[in-house]
Amino acid sequence: MSSSASSSRTSAFFAHPLAPYGWDTGWEADFAPYAAAGLLPGRVVRVDRGRCDLATAEGAVHADTAFVTPHDPLRVICTGDWAAVDPHGEPRYVRACLPRRTSLVRSTASDRSEGQILAANVDHAIIAVPLSAELDLGRLERFLALAWESGAQPLVALTKADLVPDPVTLAHLVQDVETAAPGARVLPVSATGNDGVELLAALVTGGTSVLLGTSGAGKSTLANALLGQEVMEVQAIRDVDGKGRHTTTTRNLLVLPAGGVLIDTPGLRGVGLYDTGAGVDRTFPEIAELAEDCRFHDCAHESEPGCAVQAAIQDGTLGHRRLESYRKLQRENQRIVAKTDARLRAEIRDDWKRKTASGRAALRAKRGNAR
Repeated sequence: MSSSASSSRTSAFFAHPLAPYGWDTGWEADFAPYAAAGLLPGRVVRVDRGRCDLATAEGAVHADTAFVTPHDPLRVICTGDWAAVDPHGEPRYVRACLPRRTSLVRSTASDRSEGQILAANVDHAIIAVPLSAELDLGRLERFLALAWESGAQPLVALTKADLVPDPVTLAHLVQDVETAAPGARVLPVSATGNDGVELLAALVTGGTSVLLGTSGAGKSTLANALLGQEVMEVQAIRDVDGKGRHTTTTRNLLVLPAGGVLIDTPGLRGVGLYDTGAGVDRTFPEIAELAEDCRFHDCAHESEPGCAVQAAIQDGTLGHRRLESYRKLQRENQRIVAKTDARLRAEIRDDWKRKTASGRAALRAKRGNAR
């Protein structure tokens, strides 16, 4: 193909009405069978009770999702999906969704161990951590495991940085978070003073970003700063406990002025893991690296001889808090997976029996020595 023809196709692509929403040649190729059937592509910008709003080449469309409401909760249509819409009839219907490139999933509070999809086709996960309260590194590590598992690149935004005027204290806080978030960029930002916002906007330009955090983390204020206008409602933080109420009640996809789109989510009270084994390993890469030097390949990093992880704890190169957090997330993820994996349930049960028998034998030996 000549360079002029290639340039012409590139120009035509960037002139596509859905380009600001992330439409590219890959999505165009995936959508080709639906286009041949006369369907219209659109990106889901909001979902609410079986209906969704989409951005299409013909403008905003309000459509029914009845045709794509499966029993699997991970396949329900969500904000960020690319969908095929029937352009005719009232109401309009979403006929199908394109395969997702990434998906952000957490575990629900139900006993059935179901997953809940929070956002689809996300490139960056911006985790808002407020400096208005004491850092909760364990919760941050949960968000990081969620983000890494999704396939998105996590970014940590330390919001309300203006509340820490001492630069030395702020630098120490950034360093603590960087230690808990290897592989993720950590940025102190002040949405009210616009400090750090431009750098964060530059990092997420051109892709799809999702904003995560607890209630009162300053997500809506940060979203307004990134959008350059007051789009999201902002509520004051309670003086009693420093927490905020849910300002955002739905997941909304909005176009960023510098390029790319932002999905703002409601504050998450709980961050349950859902089959995030790889995500946990990405969150604690130093432990996974140390484990390669353990004497036993199935080392539990507790009291086994030749354990490189315990050796790192002893010489101070690995913090005890990091190891305990790693163990906690591994156990939780294992329990979630075991609910739907009979083989894993059996392995956990056998391991528990072995440890119980070992403990009883040690107790009997101790009593015998005492006599």
